[in-house]
Amino acid sequence: MKEALRPGLLSFIKFTTHQRWDWVNPLVLVALTSIGLCFIYSAQLATGQSQWKMQLVFLVAGMLVYGAVSLTDYELWLKYAHWVYLVAMILLLVPGIGSERYGARRWIDFGPISFQPSELAKLATLLICASILARNKIGAVRPSWQALGKLALAVALPMILILLQPNLGTALVIPPMVVSLLFVAKLPRRFFISAIVLFALLAGVLTADLWRYYNFMNQNFMEDGRVDFKKNVGAYEPHSWLPLLHDYQRNRILATVDPESIDPKGIGWNLIQSRISVGSGGLAGKGWTQGTQAQLGYLPPTVSHNDFIFSVLAEEKGFLGSLTVIVLFGIMLMNGVRIAGMARDRFGTYLALGVTVMLAMHVFVNIGMTIGLMPITGLPLPFISYGGSFVLSCCLLQGLVQSVYRFRRDF
Repeated sequence: MKEALRPGLLSFIKFTTHQRWDWVNPLVLVALTSIGLCFIYSAQLATGQSQWKMQLVFLVAGMLVYGAVSLTDYELWLKYAHWVYLVAMILLLVPGIGSERYGARRWIDFGPISFQPSELAKLATLLICASILARNKIGAVRPSWQALGKLALAVALPMILILLQPNLGTALVIPPMVVSLLFVAKLPRRFFISAIVLFALLAGVLTADLWRYYNFMNQNFMEDGRVDFKKNVGAYEPHSWLPLLHDYQRNRILATVDPESIDPKGIGWNLIQSRISVGSGGLAGKGWTQGTQAQLGYLPPTVSHNDFIFSVLAEEKGFLGSLTVIVLFGIMLMNGVRIAGMARDRFGTYLALGVTVMLAMHVFVNIGMTIGLMPITGLPLPFISYGGSFVLSCCLLQGLVQSVYRFRRDF
């Protein structure tokens, strides 16, 4: 029996050790996930919770997923991209009949474990977009209308379903990824000029809608010289120009500018305490587990270990610790761009670049919202924030990048 197994075992060892591997990718992931575990533990130390243990389980599962995807030729995803997309769209419909949390229906519950279908939807959208662009010749805009039409439909469906949950943060990750793929596909400059003009128009409509919202609330719900925006949430929605945007999301955007006035006991409170956490860290921080904002509960325990984990890190390890994490993310993202340029075909390039842009959006928005540069959208920080679905999704996405490297053109 042992003699029969030996050739297969030797072949597997040879296959896994003599293939080319990009070691930058896994080393950075190990560093980031280790930092994440430490600060999830610190954020919950005062509450007695131990979700860092569950995060460790998620990470072990994620690394298994990472290894399996890395060892699989990424061309297999091209073959089954449409099926992955179909399953993801079906799963996006399931939370609509499920339980509600925090005013949204984003999760499918399996006993004590929850799954967030929008994480699979991000992967599926990337796969279908990369598949469409790889299978169709893209050049001048007019001859490419058919492919662009398919792409628009493929992107619009998951975005609408995600927005209906509602989950604005996840939906906002998709457009930059699609634009980056179209840029690499070498569409003419006028297409991107048109896209920029359209974006500016949408930004203008959003700004006008927010101004109307602010005035509407002040005219109808002024009490004692101020408006309780949280108490009257939903009142403006029938009058809005943007029906998919909810009042609580408007509050999050406005709270970025004036957190003391807009929901100062809710979203505004989180932002105020996050700024205090980041600012009080100084150069080297107060020391691991010594941060007062999370330990004393000023930074709420419901968000300190996930959306605002960077605030905990910044307070306890200061500017130097924050810079270390940002540098690690920079290495990971630049490495992803490097691997995209090494791919053997367009599909591989699109995959590696799409993954990199999606994760870059998460990093930029999450860190930006902790210091008040971006609205609070609930986007977690890759490999550091707590969350099972998100950890598995990030590991799978980085596994795709590793697969593109391993099966690149000069292999």
